[in-house]
Amino acid sequence: MRGTFLEIRPRALTDNARRARALANGARVFAMVKANGYGHGLGLAARAFANAVDGLGVAVIEEAQALRHLGLAHPVLVAEGFFDADELALASRLHAEVVVHSPWQVDLLAARPAPLGVWLKVNTGMNRLGMAPDLARAQAARLRAIPGVRLLGVMSHFACADAEDDTFTDHQLAIADTLAKELNVPLSAANSAALIRYPEARARRVRPGIMLYGSSPFPWRSAADLQLAVTQRFSARLIAINPIQAGDTVGYGATWRADAPGRIGVVAVGYGDGYPRHAPSGTPVAVNGHRTRLVGRVSMDMITVDLTGLDARVGDAVELWGDTVAVDEVAAACGTISYELFCQVTGRPVRVIAE
Repeated sequence: MRGTFLEIRPRALTDNARRARALANGARVFAMVKANGYGHGLGLAARAFANAVDGLGVAVIEEAQALRHLGLAHPVLVAEGFFDADELALASRLHAEVVVHSPWQVDLLAARPAPLGVWLKVNTGMNRLGMAPDLARAQAARLRAIPGVRLLGVMSHFACADAEDDTFTDHQLAIADTLAKELNVPLSAANSAALIRYPEARARRVRPGIMLYGSSPFPWRSAADLQLAVTQRFSARLIAINPIQAGDTVGYGATWRADAPGRIGVVAVGYGDGYPRHAPSGTPVAVNGHRTRLVGRVSMDMITVDLTGLDARVGDAVELWGDTVAVDEVAAACGTISYELFCQVTGRPVRVIAE
């Protein structure tokens, strides 16, 4: 009744996966579905990608387990690997591939051998997960000596592939590629940004994420320019319209003041629904397909928007992001990225699955 909706579009997800496959140019494509499919729904996203990709990627073993419980038999990569002996055993039972990023994981595998495919993660400059190249070489030898363990490849992660002035990716790729060739195993390093921008980084396996969800990995290129389809539309309804005079303020803290007479629309959405509380006045929204702006602070259950000069009435739809207002525009206005906006939508908006 409140009219706050998150529309999810499986066909758009599939289209974006096919776009990733075309760009991969023969490399195997593992679609990242971690964090509840970037807020789109783990099962929904995985099924939408299923016929267009070679495998699925998650962050933690619980997500891999959920995919198996949903009946998905695709190869599954667990990007953070296992955290203890129980997870190691579970990964083996699930036939999941795991990333080994630290010597303690090799120690655990040596102590508790299990049939398991592993990707050795090398730190090429991200300085997050992964081992320095010399350490990775030593651990590769240990992994190959453990009964049942298969060294599937070398993995790394790019720090700057989405930066306009990137000069670091070539350096990282050279390190990872050298190690993979030395060990005679495949390399997997390309995320969405590298898949699109660096053909030489595609190697044998790519791991696209954000591009699959209709968002550009680049601040300077739009998703439409990259031929990516919109995968979700977040919308709500106008529940009140109020006249204002020059000098009137709107919202908590009286942070926005009108410089002329106009109309303010009250929209049934707020940070309790996952709309970003830190969205500033001026953040774009669309009313009946016409672009306008947020004014005043975001409340838990409501936002206020400028209706001056627009034909609008109570009950009309307000798009927060989707077809008219790109999610990347909202993210830029909020000083964040689309990943966060997708992932923070709460369970309160009604999910609608588009046909």
